[in-house]
Amino acid sequence: MLTPPELRLFADLSVDVAAPQKVGSTPYGQRRLIPILGGSVVGDGWTARILPGGADAQRVVSDSLTEMDARYCLETDGGDLLYVHNRAIRSGPPALMARLVRGEPVDPALIYFRCSPRLESAALALRWVNERLFVGSGARHPDKVVMRFFSVQ
Repeated sequence: MLTPPELRLFADLSVDVAAPQKVGSTPYGQRRLIPILGGSVVGDGWTARILPGGADAQRVVSDSLTEMDARYCLETDGGDLLYVHNRAIRSGPPALMARLVRGEPVDPALIYFRCSPRLESAALALRWVNERLFVGSGARHPDKVVMRFFSVQ
């Protein structure tokens, strides 16, 4: 009999973001690009900073669903780099989703925000992240995104 996977806390992230670049409605949905300015990461016994230069490419699929595809880099306190490719969905009642799109605060408990980050590193100490699955949850605030990543055991 197979046992269900367990989750182990990997890190808490606080990602500072700039105002959205609104591409507009394309044949594939409303497109927005959110520049990543930096931020901080706290793991179990380690910390990192989020390097500026990444971005979150978003597609507003409907008035209740947004798909996100963020790519950015972390630099650990030991100087190692981690590449993050984080795909996520955020959904909720249309009125609350409209407030998020306008950059207004919304109680995170009222929004479904789940992610599946893929981590990569060339550092020997972090090689294990290349061979694991990660999942997480998040919350959007007007000037930042907070997330909690878990490794799937």
